[in-house]
Parts: sequence; C-alpha cells; structure tokens
Amino acid sequence: MPVDSCPLHSLDTGDISCSIREHVTHSLGKPCREASQRDVATALSLTLRDRLVDKMLETRDRYRESRAKRMYYLSIEYLLGRCLGNNIYNLKIQGEMGALLHGWGYELEDIREFERDPALGNGGLGRLAACFLDSLATLDMPGCGYGIHYEYGLFKQSIENDRQVERPDYWMAEGMPLQLERRDQSVIVPLYGRVENHQTPDGSYLPLWVDWQDLVGVPYDIPIAGFGGQTVNYLRLFAAHSTDSFNMEIFDQGDYIKAVHQKIYSELISKILYPNESISFGKELRLVQEYFLVFCSLRDITRRFLKQNRNIEELPEYTAIQLNDTHPALTVAELMRLLVDERRVPWDRAWNITTSTLAFTNHTLMPEALEMWSVELLEKVLPRHLQIIYEINRRFLDSIRQSGPVDDAKIRRMSLIDENHGKQVRMAHLAVVGSHSVNGVSKLHSELVKTVLFPDYAALWPGKFNNKTNGVTPRRWLYKANPGLAGLITEAIGETWITDLDELQKLVPLAEDAAFRERFAAVKRNAKVRLAGFVAKTTGIVISPDALYDMQAKRIHEYKRQLLNVMHVIHDYLRITEDGYLPPTPRVYVFAGKAAPGYFEAKEIIHLICRLARVINADKRASEHLKVVFAADYRVSLAEKLIPAADVSEQISTAGTEASGTGNMKFSLNGALTIGTLDGANIEIREAVGEENFYLFGLTTPEVERHLAEGSYDPWEYYRKHPEIRRVLDSISAGRFSPDEPTAFHWIFEKLLAKNERYLHLADFMSYIEAHERIGMEYARPDVWMRKAVLNTARMGYFSSDRTIREYAKDIWGIKPIPPRGA
Repeated sequence: MPVDSCPLHSLDTGDISCSIREHVTHSLGKPCREASQRDVATALSLTLRDRLVDKMLETRDRYRESRAKRMYYLSIEYLLGRCLGNNIYNLKIQGEMGALLHGWGYELEDIREFERDPALGNGGLGRLAACFLDSLATLDMPGCGYGIHYEYGLFKQSIENDRQVERPDYWMAEGMPLQLERRDQSVIVPLYGRVENHQTPDGSYLPLWVDWQDLVGVPYDIPIAGFGGQTVNYLRLFAAHSTDSFNMEIFDQGDYIKAVHQKIYSELISKILYPNESISFGKELRLVQEYFLVFCSLRDITRRFLKQNRNIEELPEYTAIQLNDTHPALTVAELMRLLVDERRVPWDRAWNITTSTLAFTNHTLMPEALEMWSVELLEKVLPRHLQIIYEINRRFLDSIRQSGPVDDAKIRRMSLIDENHGKQVRMAHLAVVGSHSVNGVSKLHSELVKTVLFPDYAALWPGKFNNKTNGVTPRRWLYKANPGLAGLITEAIGETWITDLDELQKLVPLAEDAAFRERFAAVKRNAKVRLAGFVAKTTGIVISPDALYDMQAKRIHEYKRQLLNVMHVIHDYLRITEDGYLPPTPRVYVFAGKAAPGYFEAKEIIHLICRLARVINADKRASEHLKVVFAADYRVSLAEKLIPAADVSEQISTAGTEASGTGNMKFSLNGALTIGTLDGANIEIREAVGEENFYLFGLTTPEVERHLAEGSYDPWEYYRKHPEIRRVLDSISAGRFSPDEPTAFHWIFEKLLAKNERYLHLADFMSYIEAHERIGMEYARPDVWMRKAVLNTARMGYFSSDRTIREYAKDIWGIKPIPPRGA
C-alpha cells in the first residue's frame, strides 16, 4: 500500500475517551447520547483492540527482524476468561479507566459484566494454556497458541430441582469485539477420500490421496497482551466453514438437499466443544475436530516459516511445536505427510525434522483418558495418515528388534497399534515416538509417566522424559482477581512481584507482624463479604463472612473425590444434630464444578450436594454452624470470585490420580490453606509452604498402588470398624437427604462398599476428618491461622507460569526473549 501507516494509538486517557466515542458513533452507528452500558463496553473493547493491534504488529515485526525461533502451542481448548478486564490490568490502566467511566456515570466492574467468558475450554488443560500465553507475552517470548474457534462452549450449567441441567453456551451471542477475522489466511482442509498407489519415474513409491472432501479453516486472532503491554502475541483460532462450491456430482444428480447437507455438516466441526463420544458419530466428529486443528495449525506455521526461509529442512531451527496432551497427536502424521508427500523430503530426513520440531506434554494418568482411535475410523477419515502411522510403527518396531533381544510382549506394549480390543491407534504412543521431549506436569506425575504409563519408552530414551511443573499467571490470579490483596502486597514490598513472583518471599517476615496479619485478614474478609453478596443474589442462601469458607471448585469426577468432601459434611451435620457437637467455628462449604453430560455418577454427586444443602441450610439446629452452597456454572469469572474468599482449599484426589492441578496453586497463592493428599503438585506446594502450613491426610501413591494391585482393599472392613463411616453411609443409603426418593443415593452406598473401589474413599476418610479437626481448632485462633495464610502466599513464587515457561523455553523449545528496543 503506497501510503504511510496511520498514527499509533496512545493510552492517554483523553485519547481513549475520544476513541470510545468514535467507536460508539462509527462502529456501532449510534449517537453517544443514546449509548447503553453494553454499547460503552463494546466500544471500550474495540478501543483497546486498536491499541493491542498496534503492539501486536510491532511485536510481529520485531520477531521477523530478529529471525527469532518461534514456539507454537497446539491445544484443543483454551479457557481465557473475560478479556476486557485482563487487558486493562495488563496495560496497567485500571485506575484511569475506572475514573473515566465513573465520570460518565458508569462503574468499570459493571461494564466488565457485559462480557461473556469465551467458552473455549473445559477445565485445567485449557486454563493452563491460557496462563502460558500470558506468560509468553509477559516474558517477551516469541510464542503463540493455536486452537479451535468453538461457536458453542461445553455447556452452561444451571441447577433445577437439585440437578444439573445443561444448556447451550452460545458465548458469541454478543460477539467478541477483541478478535480479528483473518479470512485472507484461510486454509483448505482435506478429509476422507482414498489413497491411490503410484510410482515415480525412478520406481519409488508415490501415494496419492484423492477424492477427498474439503472444508475451509478461517482463522480468528485474539491479541494476548503481556504485562505492561510492550509485547502482544496472539491466540489463533480456526472456525470451520464450507467451501463456496457444492459437491457438483451430487448436485447434478438432483439431490439438492444432500448437497446442502454436506455444506452444513462441514461447519459442525467448530460448532461445539467436545461432542459426546459414546456414539460413533460423536467419535468421528471429535477425530475430525482434532485433525482440523492439526492441519490448520501446521499449514499456518509452515506458511509463516517459508515466507522467511526457503529450506523446509531448517524448520526445527526456527520452529518449536508443543502438543498439549494427545488431542493434537496427529501432528506427527500430518507433518510427515506434508514433508514426504508434498515436499518430497526423504523419509529419514523428514522423520528427523518431525521429531526435532515436536514436543509432547502428557496431562493424565487415567487410562480411559489416553486417546485411541480405531483403525477402521482412521482409514475412513484419514486414509493417508493411517498409512503413515503404520509405516512409522513398522520402522520403530524394526529398530527395537535390531537393538537386541526383545520378547513379543514388549513389542505389543510398545507398538503404536493396540490389537487387544480391535485394532486401535494409541495416540499417546504416537506422540511419544514422534517427539524429542515428553514431559509431565508435576514431579510425581512425571515420575509416574515414566514408571507407569511409558516404562518401556523411558528405558529406551531416558533423556527424552522430563518434568515441567505447572504454574499459574500471577497477573490474572492475584493482581486482577484479588486487587485488595495485590494492593496490600505492593504496598509492603513494591510491585516487582507481578512479573517476578519469587519476590513474595519478602512477605515471610511479615507473617510475624501482627499489624500486617490483621490487614491480611481484613482483605480476606472483604473478599468473603463480596462472595456472600454474590451467593445471596444467585442462590438465595445467606452466608456469614465470619465463617470459615471451605471450597472445592473443579470438574466433578470420582477421582477428585467430591464424595469424600460430602461425607465429611454429613459427618459434621450428624455430630451437630445427633451428638450435640458445637464446632469451634462456623463453616461454609462451597462446591463448584461441571459434570460431563453423560457421566451419571458425577451428575448424581451434584444432585446429592444440592439435596444436602437443602436439608442442612433449612435445619435450624445446624444452619448457624454449617452451610452448604453449590455455585453453578463454574468458569473463570466465577473462579475469580471464589478463590480470593477461600480459607480452605480442598485438593483431595486419590494419590496417584491427579497429574498436577492448578486450582491448588491459585487458592494457595491467595492465602487459602490446603487440605490434600500427596498427589500431583500438592507435594511440591507442601514442600514450598511448609508441612505445618498444609493439612495432609490419606494414603500415599505406593500404598494406593499396592492396595489396587494386590486386591487388598476391603471397604467393608472400614465400614465395620469405624462407626463414623457406618453412620454417614447409612444416612445416605436410608434416604436421609432424599426423603421423597429414599433410594435415590443407595448406589453411592453400594459403590463405596464395592470390593476394591477404585478411589479408596473409606480408606482415607478417618485421616481426612482428623485433618479437618485440626483445621477447625486452628482457624479458631486467628493469629495462628493468619500466620499460616500469609506464609502460603509468601512461598508460592515457584508456582508462577513464568517460571514454567522459562523452563520450557530453555530445556525444550530453544526460544529466547525478544524484548522491544531499549527495554
């Protein structure tokens, strides 16, 4: 374009004020005097987008000029949370924006409420990805994310008749002003078809993938601002669109409806997050989703690379790709296809490029969560990729056989193809074989990845396996979510902690300062007052800010053991109502989390929690000592209300089942004390904050493994031995909390007493209630409790996602910061 660029936008309050009015008039088509609060919120988002785009383009040019190696993070989900407030805080203009809006008769918090949480993720996996993007930008690292632009999120959860009800989460209903459509960078995605076998003139094999159907991947960019706003990276999300043309063969046969249906089907791919996998159509759609993510991402990455580099064999020198769990594992096969079929790179060189470029993060120890795809389905959807996977497997197993004597059992264990339950491709195996690095997300998890999930691979490639303990961004989860505590910390030690969380160590001596502890306690109480107002407004339940707030906020799943928490609540309730027990301090138990729509047990746990709340909160004998709240539709914006108000954080999964957890880090960072098992990152949190500042209970991972391996766990033994357990389970079975449906929860009684019940609830219960006894006694002594709370916050510096990203950058990706000139 033969003209100079337009002037850059500034963060001057007057300039922003002018821009907001400009957008109300020219983007929304309204006179300013007629603008609603929603209009102001939209115009403010557009105003910030202008400034972020300026910085995003400057950041891109900076990376290009330095020929920086770049990292691309492939994840099936991202839980960004609301972007408006986060950008305001990361640009450090919250005070100015608050004053400007107040002068117009609005409050910043009210304006922010008009934004919907982008429903692009399910839980910890997506939230971790969002934290990583924040840290990459804050650290001036050349890295961006790739994902899918879901039109509908997982679901909106409401509670009706004490049960979870799922409704579509059309988060885009009001639009997302922050995002940029990049239709000019769309890609054509091939699917289905067949492979024809041909030969080149020199006689080598030449496969041709033919008769494939296609769809279009349209990218949308969401700017990701680092703290201070000097570096702005982006998250690129692809939406599936149909091609402009119909299938003319079908059309010419007169089946217009079928031709239109094909166009509509292609757009289903990015309609909704996580289809139900219990039916074959859902499985196929999920596989197509994963390939859609992989193909669009790799096309975009290689297009960008080839604009600056002519030789595709230099890809690993300038590019790192991180696979966030197994969902993008097809990247291994697709990159090989791109190199071998399209670029005509010889197989061995292509394999070296692929493995040098890709790295894999494992996030689970649950066998059912390790993805496998049937050979039959892969052959239907991606016939050429199945051929490539088989060839990778053949060469890999040949190399194993050639390395020395090996038995057939080991070959079967290491094969990419599982032949035990019909032929299936093991996607985790494909990711391990096709990557140069495999990491877990906590010290315990990474060790179990080597010893339990992939022992044969770890023996073969001990240098490939490593640990990268998860972290959370202090910008979102303390600076923004808890401005009262952030302000107190900044006043005490300065603001460098926002980008260097290790600075929180300077708070350690202040744990002995009575005046500081009192101010810390006042901040916590103010957060509890705000949450109490929200709970009263949304549920009608009145809770006291002077009670102990005990929280378990996470996906509802049997291994996370919300049932263990429920059993303790029932235990306390029965002690109060039947034994005349008076607890040392009132408690409010807050539960939050979604259950997968097809997960009966998880949905019934929510049902029990809600029934329990109904009974306890209405019982005058107990309600002044005990309240139960289920906070519906758990999401980032709700977490930002819950976490600052928590006194106790429940991290009670069975040892050896949780990979890491990041909710445990957020709660502890905000001064909540953890009650937990030696599972996931709990181990490292306990080491960091001090054993005396963590309420430990339960079996260890080796003890759990021994029980399950030997079949020695007999829950009836605990039922007979401990009257506390017997009374709780009998009350559930007898319908104490479901008088209108006396047998509604009898399945829980049967499940918890089943031989070798997988999550060992009863084995840990007595230890769990003993830990809670200590919590009650110590919370009743404010000086003791607040000293522990301050130390939890002060010692959480290690759990910053900035530290995690620095470790990935140094040990796996080989990328370095590219700061602005003069920074």
